[in-house]
Amino acid sequence: MLLAVDVQYRDDRGFVAGVLFESWLSDSPARTVSACVDGIGEYVPGEFYKRELPCILELLGTVDEQIDCIIIDGFVYLDGNERPGLGKYLFDALQGKHPVVGVAKTSFAGIGEQYGVLRGDSQRPLYVTTEGCDLGEAQRNIAAMHGKHRVPTLLKLVDQRCRSDASL
Repeated sequence: MLLAVDVQYRDDRGFVAGVLFESWLSDSPARTVSACVDGIGEYVPGEFYKRELPCILELLGTVDEQIDCIIIDGFVYLDGNERPGLGKYLFDALQGKHPVVGVAKTSFAGIGEQYGVLRGDSQRPLYVTTEGCDLGEAQRNIAAMHGKHRVPTLLKLVDQRCRSDASL
């Protein structure tokens, strides 16, 4: 089972959503999950992971399925392979038990074009970074995911789900 996660904030609350799906080619979720975490601190530049990581870990506590890979909205490595981002901190918090694939919609200073994946007719790449799995394979999997547009269907769904929860 694959799990895509995303987090939104309102005040000091984090709203995290997850979409579980059977394969990289799935067009619909097997199940969706969500959680709310109170007491999320203010954003500190360069320490984004400190807000997101507790939310994702809380969500993982609600998942009974065997997870083969976790897909996050963001970077595993900010520069592609050395400077840790949210995904690397998640991988380490899970003691390397689950591969993590980061899919970021915007570039980060220092990220090379080799991390870009074009989908659909878009000329704007998604940036894919990984820990615990092969980068090339992860890029092919993201490129093959369901959906005609730049952002795959299920990644768009998890984004919509956490935004919806945050607006309640």
